[in-house]
Amino acid sequence: MDVRAISEIITPEMILEQYAKGLFPMANPGWGGVITWHCPSRRAVIPFDAFHVSRSLARTLRKADFTVTFDTAFDRVMEECASGHGEDETWISEDFIRVFGELHRRGHAHSVEVWVKGELAGGLYGVHLGGAFFAESKFHRERDMSKVALACMVDRVRRAGFALFEVQYLTAHLAQFGAVEIRHAEYLKQLRKAVAMRCEF
Repeated sequence: MDVRAISEIITPEMILEQYAKGLFPMANPGWGGVITWHCPSRRAVIPFDAFHVSRSLARTLRKADFTVTFDTAFDRVMEECASGHGEDETWISEDFIRVFGELHRRGHAHSVEVWVKGELAGGLYGVHLGGAFFAESKFHRERDMSKVALACMVDRVRRAGFALFEVQYLTAHLAQFGAVEIRHAEYLKQLRKAVAMRCEF
């Protein structure tokens, strides 16, 4: 169990404070709506020098039958990410959309949007703190568009000089992009270094 704390509310200030300490929140509709704060013993990150683009994704990126934007539809991206799960399963509650939206307006949360024929086909959002980017969730309505969103976000923050790209838990899906698990102590070491940086998105 990686839950380290529980709260009844969530605020932008709480998110920034806890992320800097290595914790991240999840909403729990099935638990009466409380917020659980998680700190896994091993954290998944994508090293910038190890990010892997498969041949099929490389072909999709070269073909470019899409348009990519950043920070133009943040709330919509969050809503799409939430809609991919059942109402009692998603960790992205209405409060999360409101609070992360406020972080976005303060410049601490960002989204990437992928558009196909003028329609939102994929996207990803996350939190920005210093030189760290914490990827929260992604979605797609067209094949491979969430992968495009991830590739574009990694490239964006890498070019901006960020030092850490965190993806919370390692999955087989994320491993195909070069995601790896690191021990908590190593994660905190990288986190402190990254948070102390001054990087513009």
